[in-house]
Amino acid sequence: MNSKQPVEKNLKGTWNQAILTFLFPILLVMGVRWALFEPFVIPSGSMIPNLLVHDHILVKKFAYGLHLPFRDKWMFQWSSPERGQIIVFKYPENPDVYYIKRLIGLPGDEVSVKAGRISINGSEIPLVQFDDDKNEKGFSYFEETMDKNTHAIRFMDYKFDEDVSPQVFKVPEGHFFFMGDNRDQSSDSRVWGFVKKDYIVGRAWAIWLSCENTLPTMTFMCDPAQMRWSRLFKTLH
Repeated sequence: MNSKQPVEKNLKGTWNQAILTFLFPILLVMGVRWALFEPFVIPSGSMIPNLLVHDHILVKKFAYGLHLPFRDKWMFQWSSPERGQIIVFKYPENPDVYYIKRLIGLPGDEVSVKAGRISINGSEIPLVQFDDDKNEKGFSYFEETMDKNTHAIRFMDYKFDEDVSPQVFKVPEGHFFFMGDNRDQSSDSRVWGFVKKDYIVGRAWAIWLSCENTLPTMTFMCDPAQMRWSRLFKTLH
């Protein structure tokens, strides 16, 4: 009479596969956020007209190099930020908070700001005023050209006072000077100072989602009825 012996299953492989299946997506997401792209949401109007409140953007983390994981120190750097680029960085007064502004002054630059108008190392940055149906009343809009970057900025409507004394900032080595495109409604390096190199997070790349308002019960999600469809997949300059 033949008796069948119970077959003992080797659960070692099954457990390893289960752990790998669980951890792999988490490690993949963490790796992408550390080295490639990270999403951010615009919380304020300091970058109007180029970025609006509730714009969801992707930031190129690898634009200038790679930081050490979970640290501010650079591990590798293969390029440097350029004037006129929109950059996400850690707020100097609280590194747990992220800010987004336009890079104005590089290390060693002397930046002079007179009622929002900029001169760098003695050369005034050219402004060309333009009118558009989308322009909000009460503001004046200009194109500003900085090195190879041309972008829109705005000022509140008021007469430019030539007698106003300029603010002059000497950017120290290893630091950068930032300003918002909404020049009269932005808290930036004119207020809280310079940003050190290690606090640079990455270059703002594109808008992947945008809405007028979020859901009342879930403020981190866009209201589908209030989408700004024309802003989706718009690259940033």
